[in-house]
Amino acid sequence: MSVSAETIQQLAARLRKAAETGVATQPIRDEIPAGDLVSAYAIQQANTEAWVKQGRRLIGRKIGLTSKSVQKQLGVDQPDFGMLFADMACADGEEVALSRVMQPKVEAEIALVLGRDITQADINMADMISAVDYALPAIEIVGSRVENWNIKITDTIADNASSGLFVLGSEPRKLDGLDLRLCGMVMERRGDQISVGAGVACLGNPLIAALWLAQTMVRNGAPLKAGDVLMTGALGPMAAVAPGDVVEVRISGLGSVRTAFGQ
Repeated sequence: MSVSAETIQQLAARLRKAAETGVATQPIRDEIPAGDLVSAYAIQQANTEAWVKQGRRLIGRKIGLTSKSVQKQLGVDQPDFGMLFADMACADGEEVALSRVMQPKVEAEIALVLGRDITQADINMADMISAVDYALPAIEIVGSRVENWNIKITDTIADNASSGLFVLGSEPRKLDGLDLRLCGMVMERRGDQISVGAGVACLGNPLIAALWLAQTMVRNGAPLKAGDVLMTGALGPMAAVAPGDVVEVRISGLGSVRTAFGQ
């Protein structure tokens, strides 16, 4: 059963209203056929177009569901993606108002910044590596417009892959001599360890996640461009945060990134 364009727009508007008012909505999965990823991405795209018309600037993509255990939990066998806008970017060390994100949680990730466009449909790993200008340690501040994080795969895709904000480190590192699989990660909150992991937790290698995204974007007619930021997926478990928290992520070979949370 296909979902009408009118329903797509109505569900997109429902998620936008939740974001604008700060009042979470009920899951949208019951409004579309079970497992209908096409309609979920159509809802996401409707909001992307609405936000671009409002003046928001698209600067990259985020990859979600890169953990095999989370994929199994949600009943899928592939990652998902969402849009990154310029107003989602926070500076290393900047205090972030938690009120900017609904139901916030943090994840440690490796971000890649592209040095050239990726337009070829048959891109391979060598192409992917050569397209990356540099890597950075990053913190993703994820959020959900769906009440109590009561989400399945179609909910999170429609909700821009549960995006919120992101914080990039300030010391770019070239990939030369850097094996992203082996980059170990430690995330601390107020000095206490809250998450550990490594690049291998991200689909076996963050570059594999980036390659999947690049291929998917070409198929979708929206290829990645030079300067795009790619948040490649969590290296370890996410953690909740509260006002007053200071979160620091250290990733071997890439350095550290830090953020503090206000009201």
